[in-house]
Amino acid sequence: MSGKGQHRPRERVETGSSGRSLAAAERFPAEHRNGLLPEKYFRWRSGEITRLEAFCDVVFGFAVTLLVVSTEVPHTYAELLADMRGFLPFAICFWQLVMIWRTHYRFSRRYGLEDPYTVFLNVVLLFVVLFYVYPLKFVFTLLLAPLTGVKAPGDMGWHQASVLMRIYGAGFAAVFSLVTLMYAHAYKLRGELDLNPVEAMETLVEMRENAILAMVGTGSFAIAFHNPEWAGWFYMVLLPAMWIHGAVSGKRTREMAQAASGSRSPASGP
Repeated sequence: MSGKGQHRPRERVETGSSGRSLAAAERFPAEHRNGLLPEKYFRWRSGEITRLEAFCDVVFGFAVTLLVVSTEVPHTYAELLADMRGFLPFAICFWQLVMIWRTHYRFSRRYGLEDPYTVFLNVVLLFVVLFYVYPLKFVFTLLLAPLTGVKAPGDMGWHQASVLMRIYGAGFAAVFSLVTLMYAHAYKLRGELDLNPVEAMETLVEMRENAILAMVGTGSFAIAFHNPEWAGWFYMVLLPAMWIHGAVSGKRTREMAQAASGSRSPASGP
């Protein structure tokens, strides 16, 4: 109540540099005030947590519970050790889910979109994530069996390995294809969202980054038909691909941001 009363006089808000700061504070969500900017080159447009975001967080939390090493407390030392052997696969799967959640969270905070198409993409993404959990856990439990000492299934033949890597590749590609579509939709609405050139560039960067992830998953899916082992190794392509893309795109974003700040600096003078 008192804060609103202080900001009411227009002449005080619009006069001087401190007045401009007050006006900016009124326009921006709470997390952007007092210099608390979540991103250096991007203004988050979402305000309070919406029901869609809350629902998505609940589903991601449920997906994490599906990765729990055991459904009951171990009763013996041997059972405890057996559960601990599943910690490393659990940690890797947990990290992948957190990476997907973080990507979704940043998109939601950046744009605050809740139009029907965005809601549809969100619902499909959540469905894929829930479907993706068990293949994800199975793949890493199997791959890390020599390190963890977990007994691997003895009947895993070439055909079963091929199907398993195809399922994993399809889920991986589907998740990041959906995120790519979400960023493409936000870029299409850049005018309505009032994105500046740097923010529009960042949107394109995120769209390309997720497209790279989706293409690698698709490539692994195709390779799995012929060689399931190489289908797994194909994900190593992400290391140089993401590094090169990040280095080139980051340099362009910084140059554009510096050019934009340089063009605005004369206007702030007397």
